[in-house]
Amino acid sequence: MDIIIREMKSTDLDRIMEIERNTFSTPWSRESFELELTKNLLARYIVAEIDNYVVGYGGIWLILDEGHITNIAVDEEYRGLGVGNRLVEGLIQLCIDRNIRAMTLEVRRSNEVAKSLYKKYGFCEYGIRPKYYSDNNEDAIIMWKSIPF
Repeated sequence: MDIIIREMKSTDLDRIMEIERNTFSTPWSRESFELELTKNLLARYIVAEIDNYVVGYGGIWLILDEGHITNIAVDEEYRGLGVGNRLVEGLIQLCIDRNIRAMTLEVRRSNEVAKSLYKKYGFCEYGIRPKYYSDNNEDAIIMWKSIPF
C-alpha cells in the first residue's frame, strides 16, 4: 500500500476535522487548524494519503532548534497499516531538513500504542505533566528525541 506524505492544505480541513472528531475526546476546532495553517509561522502540518484519500495527519511547531509535535492522528480504518510510522518519519524529516536538534511531545500516560510508536523512533520518556488532559485529568508523559547531525 502506497502511503504518500505531503504538506497539509486548507482544502484538506473537512477530512482533517472528520479524523480529529473521531480520534480525540477533546478535538481541536476547525478554526484552530485554520490558524495553524495560515497564521502560525512556527507550525508545519502534513497529511498521509492512500489513493488520494487523506487517512491521517501530523503537526509540529518549529521553535528555534526544537520541534514540538502538536498532534498525530490516523483514521481508525487505516490504523495498523504503517500510516502512523510514515507521519512520524515525515515530521522527523521536516526537522532534519531545518537543522532542528531535538523533538518533543506529550502523550497520554495510558496511550501505550502511541508511546510504543514514538519509542521506536528514539523518543524517550523524560517527565510528567500532571493532570495535563482537561477531559479526564490524565497525566501526560513528556518525550524527547535528539536528532544527530
